[in-house]
Amino acid sequence: MKTVLVSAVALIDIDGRVLIAQRPEGKAMAGLWEFPGGKVEQGETPEIALIRELQEELGIDTWASCLAPLTFASHSYESFHLLMPLFACRKWQGTPMSREGQTLKWVRPQEMKNYPMPAADIPLIPVLRDWL
Repeated sequence: MKTVLVSAVALIDIDGRVLIAQRPEGKAMAGLWEFPGGKVEQGETPEIALIRELQEELGIDTWASCLAPLTFASHSYESFHLLMPLFACRKWQGTPMSREGQTLKWVRPQEMKNYPMPAADIPLIPVLRDWL
């Protein structure tokens, strides 16, 4: 089974809310909510991949020094195994905006259980909730 490395971020605003994105129609797991991020390409570190993905998906800039490793997910789907480090980020430049058709929402960690998420993301919620 192939292992896929995906880097994700919990963007945390000044009110302690976290940004989640709803996967658009036409993508795998459409309609589910997830942390922003994406696949780590060959030659990239998870941090560099996340900086690239945040620019592409949300139009914001951040720096490796602003990405704090928080936890990770390791989950087997039917056709691949996902390894996903989750970083926390409180500092970025710009206003997050949907650039790929995804719906964005700022939510409190305690409310995340009310949003359907991919199986790999669900165990990250209590870690984030307890940390914040």
